[in-house]
Amino acid sequence: MFGSTVLEVAAGLTFCYASVALIVSTVQEALASLLRLRARTLLSGIKSMLGDPNFNALARAVYGHALVSPRIGDSLPSYIAPRNFAIALIETLQTVPGAIAHLKQQIDTLDDPQLRRALQGIYERAAGDAAGMEIDIALWFDSAMERVSVSYKRRSMAISLLLSLLLAVLFNIDSIHLFRSLWQHPALTAQLAAVPDTMNAATIDALFQLPIGWHTFPPRWDQAFVIQLAGWLITAATALFGAPFWFNLMKRTMQLRDHSAKP
Repeated sequence: MFGSTVLEVAAGLTFCYASVALIVSTVQEALASLLRLRARTLLSGIKSMLGDPNFNALARAVYGHALVSPRIGDSLPSYIAPRNFAIALIETLQTVPGAIAHLKQQIDTLDDPQLRRALQGIYERAAGDAAGMEIDIALWFDSAMERVSVSYKRRSMAISLLLSLLLAVLFNIDSIHLFRSLWQHPALTAQLAAVPDTMNAATIDALFQLPIGWHTFPPRWDQAFVIQLAGWLITAATALFGAPFWFNLMKRTMQLRDHSAKP
């Protein structure tokens, strides 16, 4: 059986990390929506895929297709269906609608050698069949977007780390100090049992019941500050696990604590 102090400390730490991760994810989603990061990342991936870094040639023409983006000047899409992209690309390249032979001629005149070889290979594998080309281009688009997705996730993790570090510094959420305080006063977590896993006033109030925040500012530049900096970094790193992970862990810890408290 776990000691009650260990469970109380675990409950307090997991709640703190869950709250930090929840605040960070909320701010990050707001920034992503405000700055249209998904749409910009998608556009960047398609410009690279179609060899149009300046967005003044093939990529712009594809974005002007009704299946991709009906109003290019007003809004950029955050998602493009692979089949829609394939149809838009084929119809953009075709100078004569429905004439698959002319499509091969247009592919051969493309300036970007990598794009030209990729589309020539797709055309040859499809043996001039438009439906087969649509399928292969859609698969090619899926593969390219997987790489774009990985790049976006890495960027999101970096942004999450920076936001969580900023939050840890602003509110002095020092994991080392928090652990020490909870270990000495485990009853501080008693009010966390009924806290929901959503961002509301109850969550914020419960968070500030924990030993966080500034008592003296600015901090002294001594050995204690180095330990404090390490505590901030630990707090920032925990946000990368995400709020659902920490809230689920906190609930399990609470259940284990309540079960161990029964005679």
